[in-house]
Amino acid sequence: MYLPLEVIRGILIPFAGTALGAACVFFVRGSLHKPVQRAFTGFAAGVMVAASVWSLLIPAMDQAEASGQPAFVPAVAGFWAGVLFLLLLDHIIPHLHMNSEHAEGPAVRISRTAKLVLAVTLHNIPEGMAVGVVYAGYVHDSVTISGAAAMALSLGIAIQNFPEGAIISLPLKGEGDGRLKAFTYGVLSGIVEPIGALFMIAAIEYMLPLLPYFLSFAAGAMLYVVVEELIPEMSEGEHSDIGTMAFAAGFSLMMALDVMLG
Repeated sequence: MYLPLEVIRGILIPFAGTALGAACVFFVRGSLHKPVQRAFTGFAAGVMVAASVWSLLIPAMDQAEASGQPAFVPAVAGFWAGVLFLLLLDHIIPHLHMNSEHAEGPAVRISRTAKLVLAVTLHNIPEGMAVGVVYAGYVHDSVTISGAAAMALSLGIAIQNFPEGAIISLPLKGEGDGRLKAFTYGVLSGIVEPIGALFMIAAIEYMLPLLPYFLSFAAGAMLYVVVEELIPEMSEGEHSDIGTMAFAAGFSLMMALDVMLG
């Protein structure tokens, strides 16, 4: 399968955001303060919600309508498929959320560090799928998805991946891992994004009529992560408006990028 350079660059941009964020471990002393973690988490949640609506659900409904289907059918069906898929992964992949002492998923004997990395990896799966499905639509000349719109999604996810890379690497350094090891774990947590993107592009090549369902699937998976993980993390502990305001900032930025470039 031949992919234009524009597409390859687009699916690698979010991964680059994670790697750059993980590189903060070489320049920042100590761990992130709690308000900063809240701000980063809220910002990521805002970006993901806006991307789910403007980059995924709206194009899915537009495509369905253009093909003569009821617009809501693929949106609702794909959305629920994405939610249930992430729910399944949440139960079969052992992982540990930041600031939590109790791991989720099956009980296995792996290190706390590995469980933290798996939690972020689980979070990144739907982001990679989202980028892949949007670029698949662009590659196959979808009238509702332009190259600029696909790039807007890549840039938005890359921006919110930068703090995510820092959120995983800095705490690992704080727990005793060396800088290089913490950086490597941060980078590895994001490698699933280009892999997931390539998988979606390859799959849609053979199932192009299902593109609206795939777009909605990615939206459901992303919103599952937001509601199940990010919003609780940005709100835990003593009351603060930092996470909420950062959510609004991330939402506004992603919405603006999609409208301007889409």
